Amino acid sequence: MSVKRVLVAKPGLDGHDRGAKVVANALRDAGMEVIYTGLHQTPEMIVQAALQEDVDVIALSVLSGAHMTVFPRVMQLLRDGGGDQIAVTGGGIIPEADRQALQTLGVGRLFGPGSTMAEIVAYIRALPGRLADGQGVDGPAG
Repeated sequence: MSVKRVLVAKPGLDGHDRGAKVVANALRDAGMEVIYTGLHQTPEMIVQAALQEDVDVIALSVLSGAHMTVFPRVMQLLRDGGGDQIAVTGGGIIPEADRQALQTLGVGRLFGPGSTMAEIVAYIRALPGRLADGQGVDGPAG
């Protein structure tokens, strides 16, 4: 099994990145290669970085309430840019109905308050590696 390359991104105007940094550190400590993009990223910037860095996974931290705009835009840009095998996951304050709608679009598991770092690490480890097997995610994860 290859080492996962994960892009952790903080889209939009939300300036609260403590959680994203904690997740990035946990993934790194678990042996993954992590690229943290920093605050105020646009979906275009996130996808461009993911494609350039040849990542297996994009993990978005969205606390601003813009999840129904950001996640679909990232998914569309990935499809348009040939990165549709990159898994997309994330977290934030996301209502259950919105989680289901996003998973229908191909977004993987979404982590909310109370999620543990062990859960997040285990989920990302279990994702198929884009470069290792050329397959990507087998549909929405839950």
